[in-house]
Amino acid sequence: MLGVTRHDASSAEGYLVRPAVEADLDAIADFEVDIARASFGDEAIVDAAFHRRRAAGALAKSGEIMLVAVAATAPAKPVGWAWMSERTNSLTGERYGNFRSLATAAGDARGPAGEMLMAAILSAADEAGFSHLSGKVNASNLGMRTLYRAFGFTATHLTMERRSERAETTGETGHT
Repeated sequence: MLGVTRHDASSAEGYLVRPAVEADLDAIADFEVDIARASFGDEAIVDAAFHRRRAAGALAKSGEIMLVAVAATAPAKPVGWAWMSERTNSLTGERYGNFRSLATAAGDARGPAGEMLMAAILSAADEAGFSHLSGKVNASNLGMRTLYRAFGFTATHLTMERRSERAETTGETGHT
């Protein structure tokens, strides 16, 4: 068990979570662009085709858990998306989940879809026997930080960055 509090999904009546399929890739790419913007601001990779190719490649791989939330009345149109990858600690051999993505569309479905996707990811992690889950979130993304905490996640690492004066004045990011 991952030490999480299970949440009652009944508040999400009218929505369901299912595995992502190829037909979802355009919506998934849009969610990934939203995540990139929230995480990296002006440095975000906002090329939807790039994100679509990346997600398409992962769809076929074992160890990738890719889910979408949909309205029961529109099961072909994702209102949310989550992605977890299986990883192995190179020192201990311990298997864990790398929580890569969770995003929801704006609107009434945002809360229920996010909670349902998080609960489904935790269930999949438990079923896979992962020792723990690890995910990153931008410090300014209060919605995701709140969702993580609501499901028993705690902050364990903090990434510190320093930008050079040149990058600050010229807008250079160092990315090529």
